[in-house]
Amino acid sequence: MRVLLASSWWAEFWEAFKEELGKIKFFDVGKIGEEIRHGIMQWKGSFTLGGQKFLITDAIIVMWIAVFLGGLLFIWLGHRRDRLPGARQSLMEALISLMLGLCKDYGLSDEQAEKTVPMIGTIGIVLISCNTFSIFKLPPPAKNIAFPFAMAFFAIIYVAVTAIRFVGFKGFAASFVDPKGFMLPFKIIDFFIKPLSLALRLFGNVFGAFILMEFVGIVIPLFLPGVLSLWFDLFDGILQAVVFCYLTTSYIGEIVESAHVSEERKEEKRRELEAKQKEKEAEAAKVEAA
Repeated sequence: MRVLLASSWWAEFWEAFKEELGKIKFFDVGKIGEEIRHGIMQWKGSFTLGGQKFLITDAIIVMWIAVFLGGLLFIWLGHRRDRLPGARQSLMEALISLMLGLCKDYGLSDEQAEKTVPMIGTIGIVLISCNTFSIFKLPPPAKNIAFPFAMAFFAIIYVAVTAIRFVGFKGFAASFVDPKGFMLPFKIIDFFIKPLSLALRLFGNVFGAFILMEFVGIVIPLFLPGVLSLWFDLFDGILQAVVFCYLTTSYIGEIVESAHVSEERKEEKRRELEAKQKEKEAEAAKVEAA
């Protein structure tokens, strides 16, 4: 009896599955442009507080949800510190060691690296949370051009403040004329191009992945979107966060290294002048003795 019931249920299920499968158009290219445009356009709303009207978009809502959930995840991963670390503690210690090593590779001392890692890690958590949230079929905040530019602006301000903290304002200024004074205008232009590069790289990759997934979801809605989502929504989102943090760290390291090199050149010139002065004094002493 159970065998008959199971076979009957399976037959009914298979017939229903084939019927639903037949309704799916694997290459439905009807109004694909309009549907992608609808996916690209951000939702906008507003609320009134204290008589003042505030604009709110889907990027803001998704960003705060993603950051909140991502923060909880990383707190859960790293809140325990045991003598015999478990898997979660080992993972967080490995990530922190990796970031410390990255800072040291760019010329930062152990103390400077320890001061830099918390903020770089925070930027990484925010970007990973926001970039990978699209796996839940929600628009990633970086799809809105304002989000990448805000992150890049914050990053370059942090770079400047941290560099001044490590090498002082004179060292920061000296990095703009290293190795020669004529480099000043080019270094200034480069300093303003860096946040633009950070923003456009983040926006272009996330927006491009979002468009591709929207296209695949419309044209081939069965199986393929789930497979591609593992890369474009998950791994690519993590990769873009890593690249953003990597470049931010490299910018700090460049300024610190240039300041140190400039200071070493000044010290070397000072020693050369002292050596020449001593030689002149020795020659003068010989002349007087003669």
